[in-house]
Amino acid sequence: MVDIFEIFGEYSYLGIFLVLLGVNVSPILMPPSWIVLTSFYLLDPTLNVVILAVVGATGATIGRYFLKRISGVFRRFVGEEQKSNLDIIGNYLNNKKYGYVIASFLFGATPLPSNMLFITYGLMRVKNIGIYIGFWFGRMISYIIMIYFGNAVLRPFLEMFEDRLTAILLIDGVGIGVIVLFASINWTVLITERKIKFVKPKIWRF
Repeated sequence: MVDIFEIFGEYSYLGIFLVLLGVNVSPILMPPSWIVLTSFYLLDPTLNVVILAVVGATGATIGRYFLKRISGVFRRFVGEEQKSNLDIIGNYLNNKKYGYVIASFLFGATPLPSNMLFITYGLMRVKNIGIYIGFWFGRMISYIIMIYFGNAVLRPFLEMFEDRLTAILLIDGVGIGVIVLFASINWTVLITERKIKFVKPKIWRF
């Protein structure tokens, strides 16, 4: 991993952009983007934090765009009940003027991995530029914060998981659990009756 940082680090912001783009196109088995950016900054503290955050947010957003497009192909395998359920929450957000912008901004402003968010957007076939605008601004803010506090945040995180693959698998596992939970909520009941009810958690129809 260090070799990758050193190789792409030689190309400065362009190299960092390409790494962030590749990391965010992949649906699983990739470290969170903030870890990648923070590692680049710790390797070269002369990098401008704001520019680094802008480059990172741009690479992450473009990468997630491609991930969403790829995920949309798999909608045909989603069970009809879950498909209808996802469409309900999609229509609800469409009816809110800044629904997707706010939802994506709030998610992007956290250090949580966003792969499952955009996989869900892909399954919902969302066609709203607001998801990218909100996500870009949210990620830029979170990146600036995480880079500034890199030493205090990154090292304790890595010490918790000496095996980085274990940490990545754990994060991806949590993300998959979230998307299953999200797809299993009966959004019609939640939106109209303000009650939480779950539908049968059958995601794929094979």
